Amino acid sequence: MKTLNHTNMDQSCAIGIDVGGSSLKCGVVNQQGEILYSTLIPMKKAKTQGAVIALIVEAIQTCASKVKQPILGVGIGFPGTIYNNKIIAGADNLPGFKQLALGEILQDVTRYNIIMDNDANLMGLGEMTYGAAKDCSDVVFLTVGTGVGGAVMIDNKLYGGFRNRGTELGHIIIQHNGLACACGTKGCLEAYASVTALLKHYQFIHPGIPETDEVDGRYIVEKYLEGEEYAVKAMELHFDYLAIGIISFINIFSPEKIVIGGGISEAGAFYTREIERRIKTVAVPVSAIRSLVVPAKLGNKAGLLGCAANVFQKFKAFDYVTT
Repeated sequence: MKTLNHTNMDQSCAIGIDVGGSSLKCGVVNQQGEILYSTLIPMKKAKTQGAVIALIVEAIQTCASKVKQPILGVGIGFPGTIYNNKIIAGADNLPGFKQLALGEILQDVTRYNIIMDNDANLMGLGEMTYGAAKDCSDVVFLTVGTGVGGAVMIDNKLYGGFRNRGTELGHIIIQHNGLACACGTKGCLEAYASVTALLKHYQFIHPGIPETDEVDGRYIVEKYLEGEEYAVKAMELHFDYLAIGIISFINIFSPEKIVIGGGISEAGAFYTREIERRIKTVAVPVSAIRSLVVPAKLGNKAGLLGCAANVFQKFKAFDYVTT
């Protein structure tokens, strides 16, 4: 395995591989969070587990060849439940990857230190280390998109519950026996507060709205800002449901910041302002006193930067970037 001594650790870099359903986001990052090299590798032709692994190995080797600095390790963000560098379950959009010790396989092939975690966890870690919550020790991170995912940081560390099987933030129950959720149960936050749920509700209440690709989250936000009646109703309900979930997280974790990512969080300052306004009136005051709702800063770079931050933390180059 390729290791480093303390004299060159400050100049070391990390390779990040953010594995999605259709592509790999890959790059080399230094400890200051500067992306020295990045690329996007499509996975359309990778139809088997072996083909995906081969692409990851190729990405690691390509990244390593692009920089002269020593590589401390490789951080990999992967969908599903990850524990001890092993994929337990949940990588549903990829072929295979059930009960697979992927970290060990990659380490044997590449000879680099490998550290893996769930992709949403690492997006949160990226925001905590280099983004919207870099000055905080306790954070709740939410991604609001097709579904609702997220991560929890407690005392400067990712918290995943027993064997990293917890913090499924989108699947807290906010309505007993409520709407069906993609996870198989009913009443989850995701079923009510995701962009998918927002679209369904807007199309349900809007008479004659065409079911086209043009009607997406951005479209509804634009109509909301124009004051369209149906968009206002749909967005108000979206804010209400999302706030209900966030209030529960505040009452449990009392985070310094609630960071909201996903495309819709970039809609404008009104988005987090509307959520925060609802939170302040309901959350337990002593828990919410320091809690701020803020938009994510890193966009689609969050996963890559979180993969790198995980390397720097786990292999002891630094704990966290703080101000």
